Amino acid sequence: MKINNLVDLHCHILPAIDDGSPSLEASLELARQAVADGIRYILATPHHMDRHYLNHAGDVAAAVKAFQAELDANDIPLTIFPGQEVHLNGQLMEKVDDLLGIDTGRHYLLLELPHEMVPSYLDEMIFQLSCEGITPVIAHPERNAQIIAEPQRLYKLAEDGALAQVTATSLVGTFGDQVQRTAKEFVKCGLVQVVASDAHTLKNRGFAMTKAYEVLNEMNSKYPERFATNARDLLNGEQIDIGGIEIPRKQRKHWLF
Repeated sequence: MKINNLVDLHCHILPAIDDGSPSLEASLELARQAVADGIRYILATPHHMDRHYLNHAGDVAAAVKAFQAELDANDIPLTIFPGQEVHLNGQLMEKVDDLLGIDTGRHYLLLELPHEMVPSYLDEMIFQLSCEGITPVIAHPERNAQIIAEPQRLYKLAEDGALAQVTATSLVGTFGDQVQRTAKEFVKCGLVQVVASDAHTLKNRGFAMTKAYEVLNEMNSKYPERFATNARDLLNGEQIDIGGIEIPRKQRKHWLF
């Protein structure tokens, strides 16, 4: 199935700003692929405050404005919004004024965890963000090694008030069977509320949103509209209906011998 006018809340489409698109030409090709995949609105989310990249709010806003002008000049029907994929770190609250939310009111923040583990101070960070009126949306938890091994950890984060975003390519199996099974389990348990591309490049990290929505539809015919609506509501800073959550099952490893 294909849903048109999709919102993609996690995408590295801005040219030469992080490990995503390396050039303007590549970004324009990514944009054309996005439109072909049913996407109409993209939140550009370059990495920020990780060990490699600092993409300050003002710089991202300027880059989005320039890229939008190129899209319009090339008649590509895509609207870009400024955002960041903010890497979790102990200095986060000291830099909160330099953070771009998913929405312009900064009610929601796309938050990236280290790939290998969940820092012990994350619960306290969620509380501190909530005191600022900010709800973190955990990026691709299905690819975090500790959360894969201890999926109940995401349940605890959800109880603390965090939302989460599953990656389209995780749902379709690009990252392997274990990540795909974990992603589907999190969807079933209500622990992820939105699907996004996390697209980086045409060759290795494209969009796959249509395929992901087909997977969601196969799981439950109500999922596609729910996830599409959630993405629009988060972009607009509106409250979403989370529904009930369940404790996920631990995924078994499959051995060849």
